[in-house]
Amino acid sequence: MDEEYDVIVLGTGLTECILSGIMSVNGKKVLHMDRNPYYGGESSSITPLEELYKRFSLPDTPPESMGRGRDWNVDLIPKFLMANDLMGMFEKRRFRKFLVFVANFDENDPKTFEGVDPKTTTMRDVYKKFDLGQDVIDFTGHALALYRTDDYLDVPCLETINRIKLYSESLARYGKSPYLYPLYGLGELPQGFARLSAIYGGTYMLNKPVDEIVMEGGKVIGVKSEGEVARCKQLICDPSYIPDRVRKAGQVIRVICILSHPIKNTNDANSCQIIIPQNQVNRNSDIYVCMISYAHNVAAQGKYIAIVSTTVETSEPENEIEPALELLEPIDQKFVAISDLYEPTDDGTESQIFASRSYDATTHFETTCNDIKDIYKRTTGSDFDFENMKRKQNDVFGEDEQ
Repeated sequence: MDEEYDVIVLGTGLTECILSGIMSVNGKKVLHMDRNPYYGGESSSITPLEELYKRFSLPDTPPESMGRGRDWNVDLIPKFLMANDLMGMFEKRRFRKFLVFVANFDENDPKTFEGVDPKTTTMRDVYKKFDLGQDVIDFTGHALALYRTDDYLDVPCLETINRIKLYSESLARYGKSPYLYPLYGLGELPQGFARLSAIYGGTYMLNKPVDEIVMEGGKVIGVKSEGEVARCKQLICDPSYIPDRVRKAGQVIRVICILSHPIKNTNDANSCQIIIPQNQVNRNSDIYVCMISYAHNVAAQGKYIAIVSTTVETSEPENEIEPALELLEPIDQKFVAISDLYEPTDDGTESQIFASRSYDATTHFETTCNDIKDIYKRTTGSDFDFENMKRKQNDVFGEDEQ
């Protein structure tokens, strides 16, 4: 371990593993450590089911009706989920006209603007132009464009149109859903990026305590573990490794619910994502529900896992998610977690320590991707270029392996 690295990464959450993989592909010498004996950090998948009961300090063990414990892989922080069939909404004529406008819209071709100026027309005015009702606006802004508040309504519409285009194009590409979800749970994703990093020479150490982050002149120069110091030029880590360099930015409540049935009014879908827009329940934040099942190798046969999450706004968080829990009844077992959200107190330019943000209440990866791109830009000084990454992988694996 007594070596010099370009980057040391602490924690194997998804954000850290993706950045570790990217840095390795870019030719950086990377050391990746985690104090835990498992991958995933906060975003791990828990198996067997008995382990989940232990983690939430439930006095009982799972009943026999839950099937074999090892058939379960339960995500602690669900992201990347599949959407339900939305065609009922799409059949409405005005909404269809709006979607056709979005599909044809090209910011470089004024002929597609239909009187909308993407740099000055607000999204509120675009909705008015197509005479869309409040429910459809809530649905479009929060379920398609994935905004968490309504602030987007009064800024120029270009970003929102591009977000809806991305949703539509993803839907066209994958059929019934624009979302993808890995079999055996999200815990597989950090490990996949860890393997990518290893292929490009990254070094991984699990179960490795971090005794001290070594500084010199206000700048990170290494990490001390079990008497040895690994030297580095930059450090990327999750907030738990540097409590003195992050601040609390709120809380999230997540409730994992085990069901023996699909969610009502979803055409018996074995997976779905439900977003309850803030306006519909008189809140400042949306409530998210994602449901997956035995079809994804994460639950015993005939069982479903629904996870409800939202940003905490009151002193009684469990009451805040009641509208979502009502959709899930009857619930066989609930596991409730309230987590603090942390964000870095500075951009890392001086110290060269770059902290990720805690995972928020959303059930999609947009905010996580934004955090990854932001950290990448701060560490390298340039925007992340996915095409360049693909080219570098092609150099190693050849075109056909992608």
